[in-house]
Amino acid sequence: MAEQKEQPGPQAFDASQLANLYSDIAGKSARLVTQFIERSRNGMPGVGDELGIAQAFFEAWAKLLADPFKLAEAQVKLWQDHAALWQRSMLRLMGQETTPVAEAHQGDRRFRHEDWEQNFLYDYIKQSYLIAARHLHQTLGQVEGLDEQTSKKVDFYTRQYIDALSPSNFLLTNPEVLRETVASGGQNLVKGLDNLLEDLTRGGGDQVRLRMTDEKAFKLGINIATTPGKVVFQNDLMQLIQYYPANGPVFRRPLLIVPPWINKYYILDLREKNSFVKWAVEQGHTVFIVSWVNPDETLAHKRFEDYLVEGMFAALEAIEKATGEREVNAIGYCLGGTLLACTLGYLAAKQDARIASGTFFASMIDFEEAGELEVFVDEQQVAALERRMQARGYLEGSEMATTFNMLRANDLIWSFVVNNYLLGRDPFPFDLLHWNSDSTRMPATMHSYYLRNFYIKNLLAKPGGIELAGVAIDLTRVGAALCFVSTLEDHIAPWHSTYAGAKLFPGPVRFVLGGSGHIAGIVNPPDANKYSYWTNPKLPHDPEQWLKGASQHPGSWWPDWAGWVAQHGGGKVPARIPGRGKLKAIEDAPGSYVRMRVDRH
Repeated sequence: MAEQKEQPGPQAFDASQLANLYSDIAGKSARLVTQFIERSRNGMPGVGDELGIAQAFFEAWAKLLADPFKLAEAQVKLWQDHAALWQRSMLRLMGQETTPVAEAHQGDRRFRHEDWEQNFLYDYIKQSYLIAARHLHQTLGQVEGLDEQTSKKVDFYTRQYIDALSPSNFLLTNPEVLRETVASGGQNLVKGLDNLLEDLTRGGGDQVRLRMTDEKAFKLGINIATTPGKVVFQNDLMQLIQYYPANGPVFRRPLLIVPPWINKYYILDLREKNSFVKWAVEQGHTVFIVSWVNPDETLAHKRFEDYLVEGMFAALEAIEKATGEREVNAIGYCLGGTLLACTLGYLAAKQDARIASGTFFASMIDFEEAGELEVFVDEQQVAALERRMQARGYLEGSEMATTFNMLRANDLIWSFVVNNYLLGRDPFPFDLLHWNSDSTRMPATMHSYYLRNFYIKNLLAKPGGIELAGVAIDLTRVGAALCFVSTLEDHIAPWHSTYAGAKLFPGPVRFVLGGSGHIAGIVNPPDANKYSYWTNPKLPHDPEQWLKGASQHPGSWWPDWAGWVAQHGGGKVPARIPGRGKLKAIEDAPGSYVRMRVDRH
């Protein structure tokens, strides 16, 4: 008789490993309970509505209840869709082909497991959720009679609520998690609990610091931020890095890159294969980049104009000492682009043409329609934020990171909740997410000024609207050649808004639109051959008219920009070596400022 093969069952428990895991869980739990008791003794703050969320929903419900016919109509439509789902599900159960009542949009990774499509029960759960989500969003997200800010707030937080209640976020309604639980004998949930306690410990017990990547997999100067260079200048706010040249002569005008101080500069110097810095060096540029300090309470007094004077002006003067060249080509990324616009306005008032060309990567200058970030910026929320910042002198990096993550909650929050806590897996090493988790603080005085004068009042878009270092900033007087590079799916700096910023300048202005979003669309090296980009030499008033008349090109926009900026390179000169000019090398790149982390634990 043939020997029967034993059927595979749940994975065997490793007793010693499991004992260590339980011991670790017990220890972390005890520490968290102790911290909670200690905070309770010191008096924990009460729950309030400083963001105005509850008030916004109260107003929305009041408007809905004032029109009972419309509310009843929405309920009837919801019932009709659920009835149609039940009918088609019964037909499918009997073997007939049916079309779904509700389908997830293409690219929705929550429902990529085959059981969501092939298993009758999970397909029914998925469609039920999508129907409810659609009707809830349509009902609450489109309430008439609300002011614009309240309407945007209700719409945004309704989507947050909908995303949180996805069946993919729960054990019994996620087929992949349920299969893993059976296969591992529940070890995934034990490991997930340990991961949750670890993230609670990292957050001090009062918040979960969700890990998005294996933070031990990347080390600055070892496998990220590795382009060879030297720190040649530093002050309280920044270090200036000069990179070693590639072979051959270089453009006469150096290239200054100004990243945002919301995050660290090495987004443009991740790994060799996707480093914009390394690529720009290979194109023949003498590249300098600003590495902003990670401020603490000692820099609470720093103002926005200090970033102009101690950042931009100090960098320009240092570059002139290092190379002997007064004129540069400059790049500003995100908030760095906003600062670059202020710098150009200041220099124009002084009739100083030291910036020969300016490039704006996904940069907001006109904040009239600032996209989904407007939800977080109104008088009530800014005042609440100012109170928190005044207490410690800065904005915590984790608070800003959470804000940005909420703009893409399914990708940047809930997918990791499922992976880390339900599947019990460790985060995958990913350089971009490592950078995303390496957040920075912002000085209280500077950030308050930025939110009030740029986001709320939109004064940069108005000639003379703001004054920095004693000079009224008027962008209509800027004569430098400019190039705006924006991205089609940007939620942080929507391309319609960046296009409006480009229209503020008299010209010559070039606008380029890349594929993807705020980060992936900018960090898009040619060798990856990803996405595409659009160009149009004209700059009509309407951005959609610009896109309609634009030409689409495959791949990265980097080579296109290289051709444009080369026209402003000023010819070629012998290559420059960091530290051999009037500025001596202070330390190796990536420098010490970028290594300052904000971890509290």
